[in-house]
Amino acid sequence: MRKSLFTKYFSVCAAIIMLTVTALGVMLLVLTAQYLKSDKLQLLRDNAQEAAVLALSNSQIAADSLRIDKAQVVGYFSLLSTAINADVYMVERSSGKTLVCSHKAPCNHTAYLVPESILKTVEETGSYQELGRLGGIYTENYYTVGVPMKVGGTVVAVIFASSSAAALLTMTAQTVRLFLVSSLFVLMATFVILYFVSQRLVRPLREMLEATQSFAKGDFTVRVPIERYDEIGKLAMAFNNMATSLASQEASSRSFVANVSHELKTPMTTIAGFIDGILDGTIPPEKRDQYLGIVSQEVKRLSRLVRSMLGIARIEAGEMKLVPTDFDIVEIVCRTVFTFERQIEEKHLEMRGLDSEKVIVNADVDLIHQVVYNLVENAVKFSNDGGYIEVSFSAEGGMVSVSVRNSGEGLSREELPKVFGRFYKTDRSRSVDKNGVGLGLHIVRSIINLHGGEILVRSVENEYCEFRFTLPAAKAPQGLFRKAEKKSRPE
Repeated sequence: MRKSLFTKYFSVCAAIIMLTVTALGVMLLVLTAQYLKSDKLQLLRDNAQEAAVLALSNSQIAADSLRIDKAQVVGYFSLLSTAINADVYMVERSSGKTLVCSHKAPCNHTAYLVPESILKTVEETGSYQELGRLGGIYTENYYTVGVPMKVGGTVVAVIFASSSAAALLTMTAQTVRLFLVSSLFVLMATFVILYFVSQRLVRPLREMLEATQSFAKGDFTVRVPIERYDEIGKLAMAFNNMATSLASQEASSRSFVANVSHELKTPMTTIAGFIDGILDGTIPPEKRDQYLGIVSQEVKRLSRLVRSMLGIARIEAGEMKLVPTDFDIVEIVCRTVFTFERQIEEKHLEMRGLDSEKVIVNADVDLIHQVVYNLVENAVKFSNDGGYIEVSFSAEGGMVSVSVRNSGEGLSREELPKVFGRFYKTDRSRSVDKNGVGLGLHIVRSIINLHGGEILVRSVENEYCEFRFTLPAAKAPQGLFRKAEKKSRPE
């Protein structure tokens, strides 16, 4: 069973928190034990030194023996023992016997001898400390500190202070217990907060998942609510934008398929009807040529439709490769206008702007010829009888602007944003342009955009319609300018 994102996130965060608390607990245990041990040893050392001073002040040193006021010293040792919860006793250096002890008789210390090695260590190093049983005197581990009691530079006795290690362990255990109890409450509160935070973080992702499932079913109306503006919020905004784009593309795709189906169905129905009429004899022999001519026109219309669709598909797929060259755009416009000479004469149109000087652009000459052809063809089709077609050229900021304007009914404000859409044809154009498929201007815009230019349309109803597009201007070599400058100098 696969874990959800919430489960993974919650588990990882919980594991990290648990590991952190565990590591903190181990460190606390080690540091606490070390601190308590050091503190206890220092306390035993300070009191052992104090006991040595008190014992020395209540003792007499003879030539061959140490005389101690035991009653007085025992009283001092008992007070120190009670204050620090430890055994305080004096051991003779020469014999290892316990002379005075804070314990009341009977005392285990007097029944054992302190090992010579321990006494020698005190004499040589000036101190002794251990966690052990002091040579068997104790039945369990004790912290023991020994300090020398010197007379005239000679160690005559050693004062020991010993405290049970069990008490220290008990204190450490209590500290750890307090830490565990407090950590338990903190962890419970942390996990509750983490649960709700994880739910809040994952909720937008779950909503996106539900939205994608709706998208898979063809429903692009679902949107993810945006409640914040962090990374998740930005992701939700991007997701909603993507949904809007997908919905637009889906609508465009459906419209495209419907338009293609319609454009293909009409000529194919006409072709099939006339062919069947010729084959079954419905159309008489004397009219066959007439209807075969109509069939030929419909076949050409289908061919134009297929070529246009293939061109659009190549451009949108990025497969259309430009072959930019420098050429005179004025010459291309003039040659294109001449191909419509018969239609221009039939409609008595006035041509304007063909006497312009050369304007050199850097573009793919074949594709730009297609652009100019489509624009001039539309201008000729939709110009009014006795009207005009005007072309103009200008250059600014490294770009060349070309406009094609024709007189006539023009376009309404509602039609202007739609003229570059696929298969879009105005009501008037459907009656005037019966052979067109509504892809020409869409191809024109795609080609211009491919060159890094832009195309705009302006129109005033019952006056004119104008299409203006821009192309990169050609960059003349610097060497030519230099030659021209040298030639222009007076001799």
